[in-house]
Amino acid sequence: MKKLIALSAVLFAVSPVMAQASCESVTEEISQKIISNGVPADGFTLTVIPAEEAAQAEGQVVGNCNNETQNIIYLRK
Repeated sequence: MKKLIALSAVLFAVSPVMAQASCESVTEEISQKIISNGVPADGFTLTVIPAEEAAQAEGQVVGNCNNETQNIIYLRK
């Protein structure tokens, strides 16, 4: 029982850190998914912008990072 409580406490403490994935790692992961769907690497751009600017940005929001304060915008060339 003590092990279960300790494990739960550790997972609870680590969860926020895992949720705040770096923008570089999230962008790279999204880029690889797009490429694996057949889009050439030079056929699109991914741009990280503040979340409040996403509504005015050209392109499609495909992800977020930094605790949802930044959005990742996909634009096909």
